[in-house]
Amino acid sequence: MQRGADMTNPEENTGAAAGDDGTTGRYLVLLEDGAIEAGTRALNQIAGVRTASTAEAAGAEFPGPDGLVFDRLGVAVIDADPDQLSALSDAVDAPGPIAALEAERRVFAISATAEEAAPAPQVDESVFTWGLQAVGANKSTATGAGVRIAVLDTGFDFEHPEFAGRAVTTASFINGETVADGHGHGTHCIGTAAGPRAPGGGAGYGVAHEAEIFAGKVLSNAGSGSDGGILAGIAWAVSNNCQVVSMSLGAAVRPGTPYSQTYERVASRALAQGTLIVAAAGNESRRQEGRINPVGHPANCPSVLAVGAIDVATALGWFSCGTVDLIGAVDVVAPGVDVYSSWPRPKNHNRISGTSMATPHVAGVAALISQATGARGWELWARLHQAARRLPLPSVDVGAGVVQAP
Repeated sequence: MQRGADMTNPEENTGAAAGDDGTTGRYLVLLEDGAIEAGTRALNQIAGVRTASTAEAAGAEFPGPDGLVFDRLGVAVIDADPDQLSALSDAVDAPGPIAALEAERRVFAISATAEEAAPAPQVDESVFTWGLQAVGANKSTATGAGVRIAVLDTGFDFEHPEFAGRAVTTASFINGETVADGHGHGTHCIGTAAGPRAPGGGAGYGVAHEAEIFAGKVLSNAGSGSDGGILAGIAWAVSNNCQVVSMSLGAAVRPGTPYSQTYERVASRALAQGTLIVAAAGNESRRQEGRINPVGHPANCPSVLAVGAIDVATALGWFSCGTVDLIGAVDVVAPGVDVYSSWPRPKNHNRISGTSMATPHVAGVAALISQATGARGWELWARLHQAARRLPLPSVDVGAGVVQAP
């Protein structure tokens, strides 16, 4: 059963010049708590930026004409010329409703290349994947029933035969593209988080196999997107009362790069509204060469649960980013190497690797815990940490350990 709508927020900017530094040419404006109306007025009065709110313009393509305000998150995504940016920068430094201003980034699906993936796991996967076994989902009485998981990714093959009869709500936030998954990454992540336990002729691969699925397309069929599209997806998930948001996406950062103040406040506000955001730590490390890269954007925000990857031997994925400074930290880990899950037709299934594959394992376990305990928001975060199985590995790489189903 599929319910859907195209709620488009374009991946490409609407006229500003995109940067070679991974930015789009647009800007994020963070508004102070409880200052949505005042902040919207200030954008116009201070810088002449005209915006529409998501309440006014659901389904429109970047209305405004200058930008869009996400009411539930307290963030605006805008086009602005140098004079407007100067005026807004001055407003950030002065008392008032505008809290921060930052460039909008480009973001990407996070997965390791097929030729770099580890060999097949040395465990029996005739009934359940090794990932389900590692997190204990196959032994849990929880199913995820009554819990909503939003997977923000490249979309979903909603006609996949193994999801027939499932409650799936969809929305596309990519200009000119429907929610249909022309990439594969999103369908794979949705399968791990909430796919079937008894598919025809293969291993069960879904952690929260009775959860309600919300598939938000925030990455294009080419696997790329922007902060604005992701924020639109988060706002959609929060508005739909989703307990968990799974984001196997991001952008690499250099050591010492500050985390996004906007995403941090958005994640904190989402937690306060009962929505936990889980995000991939990133795949830029080359541990076999002794190189560990920092947790990427937006997983490096303190209020976003950052997920690293382990393999079937409970060793760290060679690609998995780690804690290298005081800015971003790995919170938990989950299976992320050679993970079997759903894939768009006609292939139907695939094995891929990455912290992207670990993230939906965590989202699924969070849904199971939420169903079993009623926990949401910060309580759900705490229960995930408390239940995690400790590992004989540095906490800077694995956080609290491997998430465990209730």
